[in-house]
Amino acid sequence: MEQTDKVYLYGASGHAKVVRDIVKLSYIDVQCLIDDNPEVNELDGLTVVHSAEGLSPIIVTIGDCLMRRKIVEKLGDREYMTVVHPKAILADSVKLGMGTVVMAGALLNPYTVVGDHCIINTGASLDHDVKIGDFVHIAPHCTVCGGSEVGGGTWLGAGSTVIQGVKIGMDCYIGAGSVVVKDIPDGCLCYGNPARVIKQINNMNMTMQKIELGGGKKRFFSLECGYSLERRVAA
Repeated sequence: MEQTDKVYLYGASGHAKVVRDIVKLSYIDVQCLIDDNPEVNELDGLTVVHSAEGLSPIIVTIGDCLMRRKIVEKLGDREYMTVVHPKAILADSVKLGMGTVVMAGALLNPYTVVGDHCIINTGASLDHDVKIGDFVHIAPHCTVCGGSEVGGGTWLGAGSTVIQGVKIGMDCYIGAGSVVVKDIPDGCLCYGNPARVIKQINNMNMTMQKIELGGGKKRFFSLECGYSLERRVAA
């Protein structure tokens, strides 16, 4: 992607506020936010529009891996920006995919490869030769030890540890604080120390049930794996 001084953030969320801060530190201007919810028209002092037509480059600022993937598929062939917080530490040999965001305090050691549209969140540590697939979320303060692999679409919960050489499959949810000591197949909900498979899930076909919480908030709850996403809707 050519050097640019502007970007558009897709997803009017708390995650967007953090990404905006990183972008500002890189002297790049967020033109506006994009969101599919017609009730949301402003966030953090920025205008929210409801169509991405003609807007580029974009960062998809939604923490949920499945939603992020679906939005990228909907947008089709676009330019996406990759951003790294200036207080993250990356070895020269690290490779980052398009649309990926690396947060403050993250440490990526030599020959780590991170795919497209990933989130490497605050204080996460990826050791040497780690491979991260597309649309992965490595939550705050996770540790992924050397030579490990995390498959596309997987969510690694806050404070989790993956020991060296372990392979986690695609579209998994690893609960916060888990310690993964052996390989995990695709499409699993896992948690614990040591982490164990709780159930198989089909991430691409999850049924999301909407629950009204009041006070302008809604929670979307997966009937398959128990994963939930809370969202505040502007009045």
